Amino acid sequence: MASSFSLNSSTLLVLLLALLCCLQCSIVDSYDLLVGGPKGWVVPPSNDTDLYNNWASNNRFHVGDSIHFKYKKDSVMEVGKENYNDCNATQPTFFSNNGNTEFKLNHSGTFYFISGASGHCEKGQKMIVRVMIQDLHSKSNGYHVPIGVFEIVFVFAFVASYVI
Repeated sequence: MASSFSLNSSTLLVLLLALLCCLQCSIVDSYDLLVGGPKGWVVPPSNDTDLYNNWASNNRFHVGDSIHFKYKKDSVMEVGKENYNDCNATQPTFFSNNGNTEFKLNHSGTFYFISGASGHCEKGQKMIVRVMIQDLHSKSNGYHVPIGVFEIVFVFAFVASYVI
């Protein structure tokens, strides 16, 4: 006796749910990143003065993300581009020296950070963070939904309607 294979509606529903789980199309929340990784916000080694800019360029920052600075006997400042280039700590737009600073990236564009401790910026303890322009398809609350997900689900549902 030959067996025949047919998809009933419950099998199709299970397949649909499995496909949705595999698509990895979940809504992405804002991220909280530790500046510099496990070592935190410290004076970099003399042979690695680009440490923080390399770290920042290996991350993709979005509006709503936060960056954490962990340090001892130091400080962190947000400054303008010229003050960043000159390591000028006299006119910060943001200053903290509590050892555990959270900074919310509240708009797209470029943020410039330096250490406020004397001589640290000149030794490379500074960082440029570029926050991506908000995607036109993202919601105003900072969540991001990958484009194409709804199209894939629609096509799968359309095909499934003919199988049932």
